[in-house]
Amino acid sequence: MKENLDIENLDKWFERGELPLIIAGPCSAESEEQVLQTAHAVSKIPGVKIFRAGIWKPRSRPKSFEGVGELGLEWLKKVKQNTGLKVAIEVANPQHVESALKYGMDVLWIGARTVVNPFSVQEIADSLRGIDIPVMIKNPVIPDLSLWIGAMERVNQAGITKLIAIHRGFSTIEKKPYRNTPLWEIPIELKQHYPDLPLICDPSHIAGNTKLIFDISQKALDLAMDGLMIEAHIRPSTALSDARQQLAPDVLAILISKLIVRKEFSNKDKERLLQSLREQIDEIDHKLISILSERMNVVEKIGHYKSEHGITILQIKRWRDIISDRMNRGIENGLSRDFLLKVLQLVHRESISLQEKILEDKKTDTY
Repeated sequence: MKENLDIENLDKWFERGELPLIIAGPCSAESEEQVLQTAHAVSKIPGVKIFRAGIWKPRSRPKSFEGVGELGLEWLKKVKQNTGLKVAIEVANPQHVESALKYGMDVLWIGARTVVNPFSVQEIADSLRGIDIPVMIKNPVIPDLSLWIGAMERVNQAGITKLIAIHRGFSTIEKKPYRNTPLWEIPIELKQHYPDLPLICDPSHIAGNTKLIFDISQKALDLAMDGLMIEAHIRPSTALSDARQQLAPDVLAILISKLIVRKEFSNKDKERLLQSLREQIDEIDHKLISILSERMNVVEKIGHYKSEHGITILQIKRWRDIISDRMNRGIENGLSRDFLLKVLQLVHRESISLQEKILEDKKTDTY
């Protein structure tokens, strides 16, 4: 995967103070009173730097509340003037971008439903050419890292270097207990490709309800994410959209105060201990790789034997015996069942693939 994003570090363009960066506000701007009351309340919460509100809402059903439109931008302009908070809104087309810029919005974000459509993202990117404004890009609704990166590349190639990725979970068959499954491995892989890319988490959309927001927020911070976007409403029970996942400002303040923000070690003795443990991990990993290579060499010999003697590649009884034996041994040694099964399945798939290649090579030689 090509890594070619030209990104400005978050420290260089936003006065955020200490991590995490907190973005808070209602799912939707519903009335001037609701917006201003919520904004005043969240502005008093330490760490909140940006106020968010949906103006145009891409709802699944046409008769659902789809936002107040440009009228809401007037209210957000007052939020800036009265609270000192920066304001962020979602944009889904060039007309939204034009309106947001006209009213002086500070930050734009591209939503999960828009990110899945490269045509829409490109139109937004083209409308941003020559403009210096931060843009946040949510992951697509489907678990596709390439789509997420592609959206950031399109916006970046339009000249936007102030980018933030937002992890808001993914739509999968198995959602419980979440509204959108976190699939933490995807944002972790994104960070591996772009270590300087600011990455924040949207626990509200992952959770779908307020009960899970704290745990998701804490996990995001434990995974070294740079901040959180959390939905807050002055009266959550009356919210016109996503009422179950919005926190009252006083509840949000308590939640944020309880979060543990972990930092790098400053104690040299502890740093040396950590380095020593990491060196042990490196040594063990090197042994693992050697063992896996040795195993695949034996699999190759088995593949040639099966090919020469007309034996099927897949041996169900043998595979069941392996699963039973290795699972029992692993569990006895304190490894989790799910982890063991995933590892064994990966190794088995690679073994099958290698034997298939040997069989195909023999067919080619025969012909």
